[in-house]
Amino acid sequence: MSVMPTHHYPVIIIGGGQAGLSMSYCLKERGIDHLIFEKHRFAEAWRSKRWDNFCLVTPNWQCALPGFKYSGDDPNGFMKKEEIVKYIEDYVKLFNPPLREGVTVQRVRRHETGIYEISTSEGEFTAGQVVIATGGYHTATVPRMAEKFPEDIVQMHSSDYKNPAALPEGAVLVVGTGQSGCQIAEDLHLEGRKVHLCVGGAPRTARRYRGKDVVDWLHEMGYYNLPVHEHPLKERVRAKANHYVTGRDGGRDIDLRKFALEGMQLHGRLLEVRQGLLKFGTDLKQNLDNADNVADSIKNTIDKYIASRGIDVPQEERYVPVWQPPAESPDLDFAASGIRSIIWSMGFQTDYRWLEIPVFDGKGYPSHQRGVTDVPGVYFLGLPWQHTWGSGRFSGVADDARFLADCVEARHNTTKSLAGRKLNELALGS
Repeated sequence: MSVMPTHHYPVIIIGGGQAGLSMSYCLKERGIDHLIFEKHRFAEAWRSKRWDNFCLVTPNWQCALPGFKYSGDDPNGFMKKEEIVKYIEDYVKLFNPPLREGVTVQRVRRHETGIYEISTSEGEFTAGQVVIATGGYHTATVPRMAEKFPEDIVQMHSSDYKNPAALPEGAVLVVGTGQSGCQIAEDLHLEGRKVHLCVGGAPRTARRYRGKDVVDWLHEMGYYNLPVHEHPLKERVRAKANHYVTGRDGGRDIDLRKFALEGMQLHGRLLEVRQGLLKFGTDLKQNLDNADNVADSIKNTIDKYIASRGIDVPQEERYVPVWQPPAESPDLDFAASGIRSIIWSMGFQTDYRWLEIPVFDGKGYPSHQRGVTDVPGVYFLGLPWQHTWGSGRFSGVADDARFLADCVEARHNTTKSLAGRKLNELALGS
């Protein structure tokens, strides 16, 4: 799998996750020489940045890397962490990509000749084209508010959480209710830990509805293939939180209201830590209601689709809230609550400081059209909502990789043709 470094490659891919590997597969199909730089091991985020009981929230049949669709015996199940890693390991064995692991890319810039200069921990390289496949989750977000907690409190980002036993005894404060926050809160709750959960504005979805997994319905209706420019929110959808749901134990809803009945303490957003008190927003009811409304609106969309197609499936009763929060949102005495650890589940920020090429907008997000930037020969792959909802997932990265591989091939062939002409002109001139 390792290759000896040379100074120049037609294409260099930065990032050895599913996006970078998918790009490599497509370039290999086209016979284009290339190299992948991976800072750690390939698929490192799946190996070390997921908790022990992590599993996919989309069914296994959606795992469809280029040339490597899921072929196991549980297409409607949800792969666990170890199975996801094995799936990617088997993919690497399938086509043996030119992968250099443990190589940090320190700088990428464009030479005046149009060639890209890549400085790495293993030396200097150049490339005719560069594919940035590092995804969109680089730096864990932990607010400065964390500095106000005592030093003996264990604090970590959700990407560092492994299991309840790895935390100190006592209650756990989980801040944030995106997919990771809700699933980690559930993981702790099922192990009998006292959980305080600060509920934000993330939406939720039902796991199943009217005889099918909701993902199956959305796929059938074309939602995963909807281009970002056709979405009602356009590019703004890229900043929206994903719906929380779980694939655990075969898949089910995550019902925070049910957890509350079972003893989980729900709060509004964490606003302040002051004099030993945690102060919360008054938005708990609003956030729970909004999450339920989104889940209900998805069901409405499915109902309309079923009716328009005359599909014969059973009716299903709608969800009825099983718990309502109190009118007041009292402060929480931190010491008296017994909280000994905090998990910050507030997402990530991008970090492209090493990429010294003018391809970013005013917020530091890559400016691109389906991964193609305005700078010739520079591409992005694996970004959430890069082109469709499936772009940052196993389900859609193949289409994006093939599209970019076509772009890379066209430029590669043009460059070769121009080089050939120059050689002929030099030969004739001699």
